[in-house]
Amino acid sequence: MMSEIRVPTLGESVTEATVATWFKKPGDTVAVDEMLCELETDKVTVEVPSPVAGTLSEIVAQEGETVGVDALLAQVSEGEAEKPKQDDPTAEPDRAINAGPTDVKPREDGGDSIDVMVPTLGESVTEATVSTWFKKVGDTVARDEMLCELETDKVSVEVPSPAAGTITEILAAEGTTVDASAKLAVLSSSGGAAAAAAPASSGGKDVENAPSANKIMAEKGIDPATIQGSGRDGRIMKEDVQNATASTPAPAAQAPRAPVSSDDASREERVKMTRLRQTIARRLKESQNTAAMLTTYNEVDMGAVMDLRNEYKDLFLKKHGVKLGFMSFFTKACVHALKEVPEVNAEIDGTDVVYKNYVHMGIAAGTPTGLVVPVIRDADSMSFAEIEKAIAEKGAKARDGKLSMAEMQGGSFTISNGGVYGSLMSSPILNPPQSGILGMHKIQDRPMAINGEVVIRPMMYLALSYDHRIVDGKGAVTFLVRVKEALEDPRRLLMDL
Repeated sequence: MMSEIRVPTLGESVTEATVATWFKKPGDTVAVDEMLCELETDKVTVEVPSPVAGTLSEIVAQEGETVGVDALLAQVSEGEAEKPKQDDPTAEPDRAINAGPTDVKPREDGGDSIDVMVPTLGESVTEATVSTWFKKVGDTVARDEMLCELETDKVSVEVPSPAAGTITEILAAEGTTVDASAKLAVLSSSGGAAAAAAPASSGGKDVENAPSANKIMAEKGIDPATIQGSGRDGRIMKEDVQNATASTPAPAAQAPRAPVSSDDASREERVKMTRLRQTIARRLKESQNTAAMLTTYNEVDMGAVMDLRNEYKDLFLKKHGVKLGFMSFFTKACVHALKEVPEVNAEIDGTDVVYKNYVHMGIAAGTPTGLVVPVIRDADSMSFAEIEKAIAEKGAKARDGKLSMAEMQGGSFTISNGGVYGSLMSSPILNPPQSGILGMHKIQDRPMAINGEVVIRPMMYLALSYDHRIVDGKGAVTFLVRVKEALEDPRRLLMDL
């Protein structure tokens, strides 16, 4: 029986990839989940595992070819090759063989040995870093008790215990980078004495490095002994080689540090950036490098919204069980303006412009670990109460680090409220691939000339950053004026004016 190997889902807005490396050739036997090839997109590297055991009979897409999602890469003839055993030292060390989240094996002492695996991390997320272990080898744990916390590019993921028992082995120490199907630890459900402490570094043990890492080291003539592996048992991963080669010399885009005296150096503290912070830095810089970003400004008299809110906030809370805030007014005003200026709600995909007949509103939220943008899907069809409930729910999840990847993907426009921190004026950076982001700011009493008289009014500066490749100045200004008009006379929202 012949099985087709096709290009997997590459992630949101990624439609094609380049075949970077084939690890197997026609005629080679392959095992289930053994890596066949590696694809490169403009954002990530994707490894393609074999779904079956058998023989690689044909390679359809050669190295260097560009392929689309679901394109045929190769064909495997099933049979002959056997699935590698979990304890086989030649098997892929970081790849789970079983399909489920745990692997239960009988132990000599009558209990069961249970593997703790990396949970589902979300679409297009292939690895995580072990940030904190809450338990140590020898500790007894209850079912669903938190064992450790993983950190991905976007969110923190807590790993619960799949069963009650004793931790006998920790395979991924704090700071270790693990793939999406790696084994983190081993439990004994017998409740007996724990095994020895977690294994130390491989200490010269023969460990199979990641194929992509071997390829780069071979191309650049790098001695593997000079690379500190971050994978299991010291396995060298692709990122380890890239980090080592990037460290010397310093990247051209990054200015070198100024000379520091020994006295100053002793008073400094060097802390590795979290994966979330690294991703924020990378995406913001990508946004500036890609989009032709421009910002236009206006100001809005918040008096009408404040009066309406004060008049109905108690009744609103009593009926809907959620407070009436400013964000629902801004969301409604933006939805109204996006209908008139649809290019602000669109995105560029290659040489195409993709117009969205919906509004998935991103609401930027500051958390202790960094800025995240949960998405309120179909905000254009929601009531004030539904919007406020959704914002409250997503905001609480963001603060607790409980947002899933799905809850932060697919946004078509973003609102960022720097006013909660006291910001009077700023130029927000686009959240790619979106073409527009509205910056809210502090409400401040200012003297305004109204009907020939100076009047003190509660004013807020508004900033719209937009991608000038797709949005013209006229459209950007029109959008901001429509938001201003809707907020200064909220009745316009009811009349769709």
